[in-house]
Amino acid sequence: MKHEGKRILIFNVNWLGDVLFSTAAIRNIRDNYPDSYIACIIPERCAPVIKHNPHLNEIIFFDERLAHKSTVEKLKFVRLLKAKKFDVAILLHRSFTRALLCRLAGIRQRIGYSTRKRAFLLTKQVKPPPKNAILHRIDYYLRVIEEAGFTVTSRRTELFFSKADKAHLDSFLSAQGVGPDDKLIGINPGGNWLLKRWLVENWARLADRLIEELGVKVIITGDKSDADLGSAVKKLMKQVPIFGWGALGLLQFAALCKRLDIFITADTGPMHIANSVGTKQIIALFGPTHSAVTGPYPLGSSIVLQKDVGCPVPCYVVGCKDNRCMKAITVEEVFQKVKGLIETG
Repeated sequence: MKHEGKRILIFNVNWLGDVLFSTAAIRNIRDNYPDSYIACIIPERCAPVIKHNPHLNEIIFFDERLAHKSTVEKLKFVRLLKAKKFDVAILLHRSFTRALLCRLAGIRQRIGYSTRKRAFLLTKQVKPPPKNAILHRIDYYLRVIEEAGFTVTSRRTELFFSKADKAHLDSFLSAQGVGPDDKLIGINPGGNWLLKRWLVENWARLADRLIEELGVKVIITGDKSDADLGSAVKKLMKQVPIFGWGALGLLQFAALCKRLDIFITADTGPMHIANSVGTKQIIALFGPTHSAVTGPYPLGSSIVLQKDVGCPVPCYVVGCKDNRCMKAITVEEVFQKVKGLIETG
């Protein structure tokens, strides 16, 4: 049964990746309340992730560390929420402060994970999953609404870009000599944790083989902080790839992922962006992290390569000396996966 006419507030989480994971919940909330007014609160730095999301009527910025750090600014924010007369608040963030703000704003229904400190502020308390549960972050947020009685019909995330983002990408690729019919493969050597990264020499050897043996065009992706890593790959290569680091913003990169035939990456945020826009094929290289928790999900057209090297997964041995879990993935097997995908169309 569909529910109509509500004014719904989603109090979202604080980081780009987690906001992206929450888009599955946003879509399912819209599916349950197709004719309701739905607003979402995020920090302004996360705006690109939901900027063009068609399931939202409004985006509201809140940042407890910056603009709303003081008590005075928090009280002003309460007045703002009160004026908007929301009926329901869905708290994806587990903080006490956010639940209190919604209570002070007079929002009658307040749904979220119950914690010892904030349980009394919620009208619908959702029991958190066990600490050792193998639960993908997408499911972590969907669980809030499922336990509250919402129907969940799909678990995929979404990221939307504009026509201007697509036009910027097309101009960039055209300048690099990439035509609309060229096979284009993206490789993403970066990663926010060194132990999740594949060897630089492996990326260079793989990129050379893709260009030499398969006749495809290869683009190395990453943001400006990955420039040194991209340069290291370039120095080891015989062929000349396209360099994408620093040239594309987040939503332009999303447009690139939509254009790619195959995207090869470690466990990174760009992997989830690619999955959210429907990249044709993703090959994800996993080592110390658990693909069931942070991997592409739902798997769909994604292939996860991960080797059992006798270590527990996930593994958080930051001082690991040999990183054998990532070294166990060979250039040959990644190349053969790519070759097989291209040959089968």
